Amino acid sequence: MRHAYHHPVLLEAAIDALRIQSQGTYLDATFGRGGHAQAIFSRLEQGGRLIAIDRDPQAIAFGADLPQAWTLPERGARFDLLHARFGALSLALDRIGVGLLDGALFDLGLSSPQLDQAERGFSFRNSGPLDMRMDPQAGLSARQWLFQASADDIESVLRDFGEERQARAVAQAIKAQCDADPGSALQSTGELAALIQQVLRRRGVRRDDGKDLATRSFQAIRMQVNEEPKEIDAGLAQALERLAPKACLAVISFHSVEDRRVKQFFARHSGGMADRDPVTGAVLKACWPLESPKRQRPDAQEIARNPRARSAILRFAYRTSRPGLSGKADPTAQRGH
Repeated sequence: MRHAYHHPVLLEAAIDALRIQSQGTYLDATFGRGGHAQAIFSRLEQGGRLIAIDRDPQAIAFGADLPQAWTLPERGARFDLLHARFGALSLALDRIGVGLLDGALFDLGLSSPQLDQAERGFSFRNSGPLDMRMDPQAGLSARQWLFQASADDIESVLRDFGEERQARAVAQAIKAQCDADPGSALQSTGELAALIQQVLRRRGVRRDDGKDLATRSFQAIRMQVNEEPKEIDAGLAQALERLAPKACLAVISFHSVEDRRVKQFFARHSGGMADRDPVTGAVLKACWPLESPKRQRPDAQEIARNPRARSAILRFAYRTSRPGLSGKADPTAQRGH
């Protein structure tokens, strides 16, 4: 199976943040086309292990066609590729006997094949079926959700997940189209994009950042269809509970909605959002499972090589020896090589 090459974003920065040990156990929570995974695996030796997961069946199929060098016995390190979503991360690791991790990486962006292949239904530039599901066999397609949701629900999603200022107008136009022709309306991403663009142009909306007028709405609908906010929260929490002391949790995000969520997660678990004494200002609970988080953006050279990297931001932090806020983490647990 051949696919267009996907350029992994912030590759060197992510690898540096993970501080890979040759015999460590690592998780790539978004395998995609294997760019980050291959870089991690190439640094592992006998006793090392990489577990990669992805909810997209095409990514799993691509992984089955990886070069044999990844899995030759003499390579020493072990590689596992599992079909799973973020929310099932712990279950997937339990299934293969993995305990603690020495590092976990999440790349929250869409892969180039997902964006470029019209039939996946993510792109407003290449018209295809209005689907947007990471796993086409699970849940409602974007079209099904739009027909089932109320105008108020669509408005909330566009506002909360897309930061679309004209959310109400766009939502009402979508529902009007659905109600007018339930059998054949909004069959394609091109139809939906054209409708959104028409609504926004009529209201005098212009994008100074060069992005298409449909970008925010498509982002919001995709996040809703795939339950991305819920999955991100669950995946990060489950990964944190698996981290060994000094292990790294690294997350690459691509827009303000998901980055805000990631930033808040790190703040909650490193004391950045701690309750403080109203008189002294002292932190009331100091047993935080993560050190102070750091962040990094792509430099000009990377953006020139890969324009899709321009909005990316890497946030990462290292595990302390303290228990997590849930009290579930056990720094003495085994890694399970």
